[in-house]
Amino acid sequence: MTFFDAHCDTVQKITDFGGGLFENTYHIDIKRILNTKHKHIQVFAAFIDKKNDALAPFSRCGQMIDRYYAEIERNKGLISHCNGFDNIKTALGNGKIASLLSVEGGEAIEGSLEKLSELYFRGVRILTLCWNYPNEITGSIAEENGGGLSAFGKAVVRKMNDLGMLIDVSHISEKGFWDVLETTKKPIAATHSNSKSICRHKRNLSDEQIRGVIKNGGCIGINLYSKFLSEKGTCAGITDILRHIEHILSLGGENNIGFGSDFDGMDSLPNGIENVGDIHKIFDEMRRIGYSESLIKKISSENFLNLMQKILI
Repeated sequence: MTFFDAHCDTVQKITDFGGGLFENTYHIDIKRILNTKHKHIQVFAAFIDKKNDALAPFSRCGQMIDRYYAEIERNKGLISHCNGFDNIKTALGNGKIASLLSVEGGEAIEGSLEKLSELYFRGVRILTLCWNYPNEITGSIAEENGGGLSAFGKAVVRKMNDLGMLIDVSHISEKGFWDVLETTKKPIAATHSNSKSICRHKRNLSDEQIRGVIKNGGCIGINLYSKFLSEKGTCAGITDILRHIEHILSLGGENNIGFGSDFDGMDSLPNGIENVGDIHKIFDEMRRIGYSESLIKKISSENFLNLMQKILI
């Protein structure tokens, strides 16, 4: 099996609290991934928190990107950074973890298309347009009545289309979400967002938004944060993960579901999932209740791989 995880915050953990990518006490490390025995594509996010970071957003982003590349170099026999789709295929074919770099929080570009291009040339292939604060690009879902895309935000969407960067609408305001779909000429993703019909959290997507992503040809990555999975919070389990998947399937999303674990970006995982080494339990349960292998392959990796093939230049 191949597993594509569209979002984790492990690089921020390593940068701020120490430890290495090969082995650490967080949710993801190379050692545990290799122990799963499956092929693995991991997106590592440089997470920007402009209200709490000591450095200005662009410098803070650079700090985490530097640490990311240092860890990739230190473990280059086991993991490869990938800028293009062919790089992903090569890494997996060589028995390595395929690694992609994203930035979570468009404030990282500080209102500059030139800085967006610089991040692209540093290997960033995914940008989450905002986090929990409004920025120069868009309003956030964490705001009351968050605003939509600014004129600059629309220019960012067009520039990302041109560069070959995946637009991530997790955390974005509802108005911003629809503005993105009106502006983009390419598929988008909500890399780590769930269904609001199953769990009424503001970070989750309405059925209308899910249908919008499906119509756009994009992907939704199921987030493993227990508070996004169930209103029961810490009582969430693997059954709740499957409830979100099955709801998206019911809306016609067979080719649009994947995973964006949010590992190392939250404090509460569902029962039975402690770290990346437990991911197989989700697919074991799918098999037990009768999911076909072809559908499991789509959800575990193929849908996001197909999306990246469309986006990466």
